Amino acid sequence: MLLSEVKPFSISKRQVWEAYKVVKANDGAAGVDGQTIEAFDKDLTNNLFKLWNRMSSGSYFPQPVRRVEIPKSDGGSRPLGIPTVSDRIAQTVVKQILEPELEKHFHPDSYGYRPGKSAKDAVGAARQRCWRYDWVLDLDIKGFFDNIDHDLLMRAVRKHTDCKWVLLYIERWLKAPVQMADGTLCDREKGTPQGGVASPILANLFLHYAFDIWMRKNCPDIVFERYADDVICHCTSETQAKWLKAAIEKRLAECRLELHPEKTNIVYCKDGDRRGSYYNEQFDFLGYTFRPRRSKNRHGKYFINFSPAVSNKATKSLRGTIREWRLHLRSDKSLEDLARMFNPVLRGWINYFKSYYMSAMYPTLRHLDRILARWAMRKYKKLRGHKRKAQQWITRIAGKEPKLFAHWQLLQGTV
Repeated sequence: MLLSEVKPFSISKRQVWEAYKVVKANDGAAGVDGQTIEAFDKDLTNNLFKLWNRMSSGSYFPQPVRRVEIPKSDGGSRPLGIPTVSDRIAQTVVKQILEPELEKHFHPDSYGYRPGKSAKDAVGAARQRCWRYDWVLDLDIKGFFDNIDHDLLMRAVRKHTDCKWVLLYIERWLKAPVQMADGTLCDREKGTPQGGVASPILANLFLHYAFDIWMRKNCPDIVFERYADDVICHCTSETQAKWLKAAIEKRLAECRLELHPEKTNIVYCKDGDRRGSYYNEQFDFLGYTFRPRRSKNRHGKYFINFSPAVSNKATKSLRGTIREWRLHLRSDKSLEDLARMFNPVLRGWINYFKSYYMSAMYPTLRHLDRILARWAMRKYKKLRGHKRKAQQWITRIAGKEPKLFAHWQLLQGTV
């Protein structure tokens, strides 16, 4: 009789192997045990066998989740929970079991962490609907990931699976303690940590019942876009938006969640055709700021359009990243070296934000060219002390080799 046949849980070694490949491709930081992907790979066969053996025998218990604080643009911080490599693999096994089943039920306007859907899709849908509806209710759920009720979540999971080991391990992940920066362990009675592999799909499932299904049943005429816990609802009037806010507040309270009183706002989608004004005529959604903007139609005529463009928070974040690169001090590198090092970040940022009101990106990208000019002044003696010459030199190189840096084609107008 094969060893796998005497195990209480039917988990194949192939499932664990496929999950490992996903975790390795995503890389990620080490958990509480300090083990990186590279260290895990040094004894790969043995590590994977031990994980499979523990999972299929029911003796698998996750280690504590390492907590790290990620700075936010408003001065606060966002807590992330980093599981160990083994725990990330185990969570991926469960995710790959659950995801195909849950995808059949999820709402079409739920965009977060789903195959075939993206943040750009959500932004595009919001853009179209802001042209059709005059008002927006911009929702912010206070500390969503940290406040998910475990009993309600497990009730939702049981609606979609009766697999004993899936239910067992999800409960163990939810109860796994958090290791703080000073090494102390804190028990968790609610919440699922951001940073875990299984957290996004579990959070989506929770809001599927707490919000999506409730909206479909109680407010079938109100459309929305939801990306995880970022939600935009489109209303026909301020009165409807106020009513909806009160109704959602009551619904979330039933699910042991609450709206953030300061970050939940009613917004008037002001444009050239909509009369009057409102104290709030803009909102941020997934890195974009939606507000009235001067646009040009296909006939060359200008008009005021309510549309998205890269937000100040997003540009501030990229400038902060550029500052951390300390480009102007890397005089030991060539221009080609710098391009290879930093193009992946630039390319990702540009690809995400170029879809809507592309010109809003230009000031930040020109800022990068000014830093490259500072680099040139340090590297080449003939340019030292000649700021204008250095900037002209960068401009000339960009004209000759527009594909060298990811943003040069954009600034040269060749994209």
